[in-house]
Amino acid sequence: MRKLSLLCLGLSVGYCAFAQEPVKRDTLEQIEEIKVVGKVKRKIQTDLKMAVTVDEFLASSQQISFIKRGAYAWEPMLNNLSSERATLTIDGMHIFGACTDKMDPITSYVESNNLATVDIQSGQSGSLHGATIAGSIDLQRKNTAFTPQAMWAGAYQTGYEFNNKQFFNLGNVSYASDAFVADASVSYRKAENYRDGNGNEVRHSQYGKFNSSLGLAFKTGELSSLRVDAIFDQANDVGYPALPMDLWLSRALITSVAYKKLFEEGLVKVWDTKAYYNAIEHYMDDTTRPENLVHMDMPGWSTTYGLVSKVNLQHENYSGEVQLNAYNNLSIAEMTMYPQDRSKKTMFAYSWPWVTTRFVGLSMNNSLELSEQATFNFGGSLGWNYNHAKYPEFNWIFHPGAAQEKNRVLPGLHASYSLQIGSFDLSVGAGYGQRAPSVSEGYGYYIYNSFDRYDYIGNPDLKNEISYEANASAGYKTERFGISAKVNYFYIKNYIIGRILSLGSPMNYQSVGVKGYTSLNHAKIANLSVQANYDILTHLHWKGGLTYARATDDNGGNLPFIRPLSYQSSLHYMVGDLSVQASVLGDLVQENFSPEYGEDRTPAYSVWNLSADYKLQFGKYRAIVQVGAENLFDAYYSTYADWGNIPRMGRNVFTSLKVSF
Repeated sequence: MRKLSLLCLGLSVGYCAFAQEPVKRDTLEQIEEIKVVGKVKRKIQTDLKMAVTVDEFLASSQQISFIKRGAYAWEPMLNNLSSERATLTIDGMHIFGACTDKMDPITSYVESNNLATVDIQSGQSGSLHGATIAGSIDLQRKNTAFTPQAMWAGAYQTGYEFNNKQFFNLGNVSYASDAFVADASVSYRKAENYRDGNGNEVRHSQYGKFNSSLGLAFKTGELSSLRVDAIFDQANDVGYPALPMDLWLSRALITSVAYKKLFEEGLVKVWDTKAYYNAIEHYMDDTTRPENLVHMDMPGWSTTYGLVSKVNLQHENYSGEVQLNAYNNLSIAEMTMYPQDRSKKTMFAYSWPWVTTRFVGLSMNNSLELSEQATFNFGGSLGWNYNHAKYPEFNWIFHPGAAQEKNRVLPGLHASYSLQIGSFDLSVGAGYGQRAPSVSEGYGYYIYNSFDRYDYIGNPDLKNEISYEANASAGYKTERFGISAKVNYFYIKNYIIGRILSLGSPMNYQSVGVKGYTSLNHAKIANLSVQANYDILTHLHWKGGLTYARATDDNGGNLPFIRPLSYQSSLHYMVGDLSVQASVLGDLVQENFSPEYGEDRTPAYSVWNLSADYKLQFGKYRAIVQVGAENLFDAYYSTYADWGNIPRMGRNVFTSLKVSF
């Protein structure tokens, strides 16, 4: 008796790592089990809306929350930890924003129609893409498989949202044959200022965005291929109502070339290597804010080139991944102050003084099936991080004698054990990891934070953050009902945060003082989430969830931007080609806020949503028409994560049409 295991990893339909041997006639051989390992790709849409932005899609995950400074480019927080503590990648490629105010996370440089799925890994299980504390978010682009017969596929989606008069068009097309594949997409969104629940216009909340992508793949052998990809993204006239300035241009070019090979024999099943290059430019200014007494331009540039090389391993009950990451990034940010007469420059400084970051890391994830019910997962990473500031004199003002360059070693380990017994599944895990300070934390110079109204100064001599993590989950599932709960706990030594400095005076006239990044002795963060679903009737389904987080510093004080108890509940009715969704979501009062970091108490709120869609078929063309309303009862509210308590959007009626073939 033999156990036959097949590894099919997307080079082409019908390709498998190894196949069963022919069985002779007049003999009988029993095959115990055949396993096909692969990823189920989730559509980039939510239950409520088809044409979501990437931010809206990520917000549907219980693990991710957002800091919002406007209607565009929200800052993702994984496990209630800031974006510096997570690894954000596109197909494993490291891309760094060019804005000191973090107004261009990499999620803003892709669109929903050029993504296939998003891989979210919590804590040290996300260390495959590099050193992390919170985990990893990998945005994975569409990658059509080779097909024996030539075929075309595509989709076009358009729609309108009434609150902010947003008009959008999303299109994508793909061609696949036995030896060539092409994927292309284009999108355009244009929105005006939105209105809050009281009907008031929220000024400086408009935006416009254009995005396009192209991917070409060629077979180089029966089991190998070469792929070239590029993304171009540009945003214009983006307003940020929570900030004293806006964006007049953001532009990104993201390119890569990848080689993939499958192996029929041996431990190594797949080898996938990618070289990449990306360049981002970001121009913030306040020319649209005549009320500012002193004007400021804040351009930034970020250039990265790197290499990702990964092998997939498989042997009997063992599978694993080994990944090499290497990149070089140059981050530059300037600020220039002007009086009302812009021809007279009064001050120039580098807020990022030409900081080079180099990283090389080796990571490994392993999975060992101990039995049909039990699995042991374990892995680790080891990275080297190097920083160099071209103009260290900006750091020497506050940190005399600070080194111009810094080398750091970043280790990580993680392990988990999962067990399935009948309808129950359980898991427990632990992790240890370190991260280096970000460019702003280490080298930032007078970066204005409009939330607490302080100018921030970096410190090149900060220690590595060190995280000790524990996690557990439990679930129960039957044919009609399912419930699961997850909890994790982080004890983070040398937690990096801003504290008031006794020396120095603010540079921005709106600032009340100067803060320097420093390390707390430790911080503690716990996250809890519960999800449940129930099939009430054949065509009526319910699901809901609760999330809660608690975080304190070494003195027992509250940390900022920690989600209070939140909830969501939805009903989904389907009959024939008609589908109707209704949902409610909200937060309770944020009692554990942090006045030290500019927070105040935010009240509880509830938001109701409703949508319906209908499917149509016209020969080989399929169409879906959708209409719905977000914030159905026009509630006026602001959440714990809204920068400066800017109000959220009021009632928003939306329509959408999608045609695919």
